[in-house]
Amino acid sequence: MNLSTLKPAKGSRKDRKRVGRGPGSGLQKTSGRGSKGQLQGAGFTHKRGFEGGQMPLARRVPKRGFTNIFRTTYAEINLERLARVTKAEIQPQDLVDAGLIKNTKTPVKILGRGEIAAAKTVHAHKFSASAKAKIEAAGGKTVVLEV
Repeated sequence: MNLSTLKPAKGSRKDRKRVGRGPGSGLQKTSGRGSKGQLQGAGFTHKRGFEGGQMPLARRVPKRGFTNIFRTTYAEINLERLARVTKAEIQPQDLVDAGLIKNTKTPVKILGRGEIAAAKTVHAHKFSASAKAKIEAAGGKTVVLEV
């Protein structure tokens, strides 16, 4: 192989469109920009949600309610997924190591779907009533952590 004979693959490179170069080019007169209006000018860009001067959808639709920016969101884990953790005492870091949650910064809530076979001590920030009952029925303990 000789480096001086290298070429791009056939069909991988294309010449750019030369607009406005006469009727033979197929892109004469309006240069592929349609006819009149604000869209034909050079450098035209519209803002996100712009609808040509019509009242945008985001402003036409009535707004209701609010979003509480101070709410606490929990990483929720069901009992059936706790079976992945083999330890007798489960901390939030063990859940990260098992791949059940992403990090220990978000508080953890244990939910009651599924069953727990072994007696385990589970440390979490919140427990649903059914999860607490099932853990204690299996002979385990629930420890509530500070948020």
